[in-house]
Amino acid sequence: MNLNYKEITTLGALKKSGYKTKSIKDELRDNLRERIKSGEETFTGVWGYENSVIPELERAILSRHNINLLGLRGQAKTRLARLIVNLLDEWVPVVEGSEINDDPLSPMSRFAMELIKEKGNKTPIAWLHREQRFSEKLATPDVTVADLIGDVDPIKAANLKLSYADDRVIHFGMIPRANRCIFVINELPDLQARIQVSLFNILEEGDIQIRGFKLRLPLDIQFVFTANPEDYTNRGSIVTPLKDRIGSQILTHYPDDIETARKITSQEAHLDDRQSNAVYVPDIAKDLLEQISFEARNSEYVDAKSGVSARTSITAFENLLSTAERRALLTGADSTMVRLSDFLGVIPAITGKIELVYEGEQEGADGVAAILIDDAVKSLFPKYFPEINKLERKDAETPYDELLHWFFQGEGFELLDDFTDEEYKRSLDGIPELNQLLKTHQPDFPKEDVYFLKELALWGLVSFKKLSKQRFEDGYQFKDLYGSFIRGL
Repeated sequence: MNLNYKEITTLGALKKSGYKTKSIKDELRDNLRERIKSGEETFTGVWGYENSVIPELERAILSRHNINLLGLRGQAKTRLARLIVNLLDEWVPVVEGSEINDDPLSPMSRFAMELIKEKGNKTPIAWLHREQRFSEKLATPDVTVADLIGDVDPIKAANLKLSYADDRVIHFGMIPRANRCIFVINELPDLQARIQVSLFNILEEGDIQIRGFKLRLPLDIQFVFTANPEDYTNRGSIVTPLKDRIGSQILTHYPDDIETARKITSQEAHLDDRQSNAVYVPDIAKDLLEQISFEARNSEYVDAKSGVSARTSITAFENLLSTAERRALLTGADSTMVRLSDFLGVIPAITGKIELVYEGEQEGADGVAAILIDDAVKSLFPKYFPEINKLERKDAETPYDELLHWFFQGEGFELLDDFTDEEYKRSLDGIPELNQLLKTHQPDFPKEDVYFLKELALWGLVSFKKLSKQRFEDGYQFKDLYGSFIRGL
């Protein structure tokens, strides 16, 4: 229905316009039906859920269900909840001055009913935009029933000179004030069980009870809850009767592939334009960055119940660019490219995002982060170079023999952190056998990414125990694994 909201400012004008009230769940359902029929995307900016979570979420909305999004941290649960706002009508009328967004055609608060009784068709109305119809509360152990539902306000009673028996002394909590809105409770298991019990009536009958007052407020709210799996935390769980009252429980998940993970990181990373313009990031570096999170989710050192948030890759990407940017500033360069050795700079972003099991604690957070980077290199290596078998015959020839022989004969190879781009390239170009390896197995690889691939080859040979790598104060040294011992060095 096309209405001129600026002209409709009274109850009489609203009635004359032919406006009909819809419940919030019907609003969402009707608007979703139109989007699906027109082929329009319903949840933009959420990647990897096209064939799993989003269809389930759409079915829940079509069923007019309250929803629980259940999944590990960093799985876009809150983002999904906020995107539901886009399915609301753009504007809805409310009685002007109402604390609980009273519908002018169906008022329920004492304030709205008395105002309409006094002013009739001249009752002033306001229009509420869909962006204002979203309310969110993080469930913490200190949340009270008064916070969510409401309580008697002694200050209001004193100012208005009212008895505590008068319902005008009630101060409404967050949920009644979110009437005709989407209300999100994040981390529902962290809400104390007795507070969860206070939600029973609201979810089932839609009404509230405050301090013994016989209020019948049929609230019109779309509830969306988010929660981690119950075994993630010892702080609490969702009580069974509350679960029973939530219509649909939808399981979220991490990206299934590198390409999807890259889209998420690219979209969410907060970068300075000067940083983006000055630092070139090879595609293979982006793949390696995402592979670190994939390795962490399968690592024996990382607590799988805790999960590895998508924010791990996002903050690591920001750190990666900052590492390269800092080097460029120190060397006076206008631009630079990301190197594999720059991944040392992402370790602080990883250590703050992963929960370690006992074995991981023994290794130390930094040690586990370094292992994850090496594991990611090991996983990507076979995509670009011939596979290295665990068991090989002593006399078997491999594509890496000449390169390994170069290291065997020499005293090693160093890559310093503060090398300029020219020094960095010249240093890698100084290994003829490495150049030949790429020429043979990656002849068409993009020229601007070749140097990162050369580093990947060296790191990969280290991860497969063909070379040794040592970190010193301002760089890395690659050496033959056993040559120095054989030569007595």
